[in-house]
Amino acid sequence: MTPTICDVGPRDGLQNEPETLPPPTRAELVNRLAAAGVARIEAASFVRPDAVPQMAGAEEVVRAIERRDGTEYSGLALNAKGYERLVASGLDRVNYTLAATESFSKRNANQSLAEARSAAKEVLERSDLPVTVTISVAFGCPFEGRVDPGVVADLAGELGRAEIVLADTIGVATPRQVRRLVEGTHARGVHLHNTRNTGYANAVAALEAGATLFDASCGGLGGCPYAPRATGNIATEDLVYLFEGDGIETGIDLDALIATSEWLEGLLGRRLEGQVYRAGASAG
Repeated sequence: MTPTICDVGPRDGLQNEPETLPPPTRAELVNRLAAAGVARIEAASFVRPDAVPQMAGAEEVVRAIERRDGTEYSGLALNAKGYERLVASGLDRVNYTLAATESFSKRNANQSLAEARSAAKEVLERSDLPVTVTISVAFGCPFEGRVDPGVVADLAGELGRAEIVLADTIGVATPRQVRRLVEGTHARGVHLHNTRNTGYANAVAALEAGATLFDASCGGLGGCPYAPRATGNIATEDLVYLFEGDGIETGIDLDALIATSEWLEGLLGRRLEGQVYRAGASAG
């Protein structure tokens, strides 16, 4: 089975940058990723602009996207109001995120965990769009430490009508932990950060455990405004290089991804976290 790679750079990547890129530029990033053959792109975040100013103008981003056949465009919602904005924008899929811990839920979404669970269930009942539920801090929380896998399994079970993604939001997981939690929850996907340099090993472990959906970010952009010291996502081009090198087809043009990260590097004026866009796709 060909794994689905979702590039979250336009949302989870750019939300942690000090600069706020204008909506047309964020839409161009989405268009470049789609042209490279990325099957799913998280295009925007429907959150309050005063909370995450880098994501302001989500509707304008969506209007500027040049839709391509074969690409599914999703957006992030953290509450019912965000969900309504997302649906009205015309995107293809809802990504609803809730935390595995009370502390992170209050910091990230300004909701108790009980409120977040209730809101997620309401979205699942209401939505005519496919819904992905990402369980953030599934392996460790910056405020509460290690997260009980049983708590995550219970959450995944409650919300099992959705596509479930397990997020290592602060990059503390190791391959054995990832393998066990993917197997124990039957989650379809993982969202991995490379904070402690275990992200790519964790991706392989998730693949071996049966995961078929992998979030990644061009150039390794990312982090979380509410997670101290959290660094970037695994880089999309690095993950594609890893999978393709092992004979796992992704359907993505690696050279086009590299060119996109080079464009981003010039735009942001700094070296990005990814390795492959700097090293190249081959030894030649």
